[in-house]
This record gives sequence, structure tokens and C-alpha cells, in this order.
Amino acid sequence: MTSTFEDRTIRQRTLAREVQVCGKGIHTGRRVCMTIHPAEPDVGICFLRSDRPTSQSLILARWSNVVRAELSTEIGNAAGVTVRTVEHLLAALRLAGVDNALIEIDGPEVPAMDGSAAPFLRRIEHAGTVEQSMPAYTIVVLRPVEVRAGNRFVRLTPSLIPRLFVTIDFPHTAVGMQSVGVLWERNLLKRELASARTFGFAADHAKLMKKGHALGADMDNTVVVDGDQIRNVGGLRYRDEFVRHKVLDAIGDLSLAGWPIRADYEAFKPGHALHAQLLSRLFEQGAYGLLPVEEPGFSYPAVRATRFAAAARQLHHSDASV
Repeated sequence: MTSTFEDRTIRQRTLAREVQVCGKGIHTGRRVCMTIHPAEPDVGICFLRSDRPTSQSLILARWSNVVRAELSTEIGNAAGVTVRTVEHLLAALRLAGVDNALIEIDGPEVPAMDGSAAPFLRRIEHAGTVEQSMPAYTIVVLRPVEVRAGNRFVRLTPSLIPRLFVTIDFPHTAVGMQSVGVLWERNLLKRELASARTFGFAADHAKLMKKGHALGADMDNTVVVDGDQIRNVGGLRYRDEFVRHKVLDAIGDLSLAGWPIRADYEAFKPGHALHAQLLSRLFEQGAYGLLPVEEPGFSYPAVRATRFAAAARQLHHSDASV
């Protein structure tokens, strides 16, 4: 018997049980505890500030809710309640295949842990995930979308086999110019990127602290570059850990689209602000469509751009439906 379209559709996933994590924020320096709860289908990823009144506490992890993107990604709601440094946790949820989760947190910043996504990912995978009743979707980029700032850029390009290409360039000899290109395949990305840590420069630390940044940064959660030296005991986890972490940041930031994006991602000297602008341009220009995720080996009939546009209007994670 021929399989139906519904039989071939991948379903949404949530956690099999809750996950608890405590630690200090890399920028605020405040100790915070959070619990990642399973959530119902079509909820997406939401944060709940348990230290704020219930009527003000809910924040949807969505590109339109980015309120600041300086050194980290911070999202907020209409009441002015925010959560900072969400990108590593969001990357871990995306790499674990989690579509729906409610993150209860008692402070203004996600714990830094070791500065990578790996501690979150380990806990999520230990808890496990479960299939849900509703279909999962992918955002299909229909035409190139790009944002530039000087010689820096980030770009999404239509692709049937998505890849990520990133180049960074720092004057510090310990970093320099590094490039990486990798296929968007979750097991590969978990193995090659998840444990790449955030990094900072010793010469900038005092200046950043005066501005209210990096108050909790130390060598337990940051790769510290001091001239041409790495201060951390044990050195780097990868020879090119710096650029790998930038790819990890991109995965977390782009997950604010609401669904995985099917496109090549290319960047030169990317950053959180550029990612926020890229998602804004993608959706404001309508350069995308929405399709259910199919099982490997299953091909949809040819779909015209008008079909993509019609599907996009039904995006149940759109701002209008929240």
C-alpha cells in the first residue's frame, strides 16, 4: 500500500522529562537555576521568569523578541522582562531535535556552564525526547537574503542540502583568520561543534565590566586570549575552536526563526546583531516558505513558489498566533 503524505511526515518533539541546570551568568555574574520542562505541540521554545509576576513572566524565543544583541542574544516581552545569553541553550535544543520546551528560570541570564552548548546537550539527551502528535516544519528559503555591515556579512541561500560556512578574522595571533564549512547534520554538528566554547580577550575584560558585560566571565566558562597565548589550563578543545563556536552561536541565533531553516548559511565575521537583522529581513521580505519535514528518502511532488507562500501564511509559530 502506498504511504500517505501524513505517514511520511516527521512529528514535533519535546523532552521526555524535565531537566534542571544551575550556574552563573557569564555577563551578569548572578547565580541562576532553570528547569527545562516538556511542552505541548506548537508551543515552540518559551522562557518563563519565575522571579517575576506571572502576568509579565512569559517570553517567546523568537527573532521579533530580540531586544539586545551586544556580545550575546537577549530576548524580552512587552512588559520589559528579558532573558540574556540564550544562544547556547537554544543551539543545544536545536541540535537535540527539541521543538517545544518551557524554560523556567529564576534570573535574567541563562547559566554559562562551560561556555559551550555541550553541558545543556548532555542533560537534554540524558532526559530523552518524545514524539508528539503534530507535524514538524522547516522554513525553506526561496531566494538569497543578506545583511552587511562594513566588510562583515551573513547570508542565507536556497539549498536542498544545507551547509554552514563561517570565516572569522581577528588581529590576535592566537586567533587570526579561521574558516569552517560543515554539513547541516545534527549528529555531525553535535560531535564537532557543541563543545566549542565562547572566547574573550584579557585586554578587553576591564572595559567590558565597566559596561556591565562579562561580570561572570572566568577561565571556567571562557577561552581567555592574552596576546598570543591561551590562558586556560589544557588550552583549546579544537585547533579552530574560535570559529567553531561562532557556528554554534549562529545555530542558536537562527533557531529564533521558530523552525529549522533549510538554506546554506554563509558568514564573514558574524555576530548576534547581524543574525537578528538577517531573520528580520528574511521574514519581512517574505523570502521563505514552510513545509512539513519529510522522512529521509521521501521526496515531495514539485511545489511552486506560490505553494510555499501559501504554506508560509499558515505558519502556526508566526507572531500573530502567539
